[in-house]
Amino acid sequence: MKIFVGSDHRGFQLKKEVDGALKELGHEVIDLGADNETEPCDYPEISLKVAQAVVKHPGSRGVLFCLSGIGHSIAANKVPGVYAALVYNREAAALCRQHNDSNVLVLGSKFIDQASMLDIVKIWLTTEFEGGRHLRRKEQIQSIEREYSK
Repeated sequence: MKIFVGSDHRGFQLKKEVDGALKELGHEVIDLGADNETEPCDYPEISLKVAQAVVKHPGSRGVLFCLSGIGHSIAANKVPGVYAALVYNREAAALCRQHNDSNVLVLGSKFIDQASMLDIVKIWLTTEFEGGRHLRRKEQIQSIEREYSK
């Protein structure tokens, strides 16, 4: 799977660790920034790059890292076709895929330890969308998205 990753300076180290794990699992990983942990950067620019890449490449996914994950979630979800989920535990990782068909995972380095983060990413990547009643709800979200992206 093609996975676009991005972080601000506060999520840089975790991005690098997860990047390596994703490559070991056989995924194609494209890093869209930040390039280091010492220079502060504007996370919305990184959120936008990852979100646009996911929409441009159907079937791909994105993973964003920052201190809390909140800013990346807000910014990435402004791009029509992106369903970014801020996740802090394994159960939420599964549910955001099963029920919401999330295509961008957002992780906050302040709230998740490294071992849990790798588990969360693996669960999120391997969990399938259930469809059924959840498809109807996803379609309702898409309708709202179309209405307000005109």
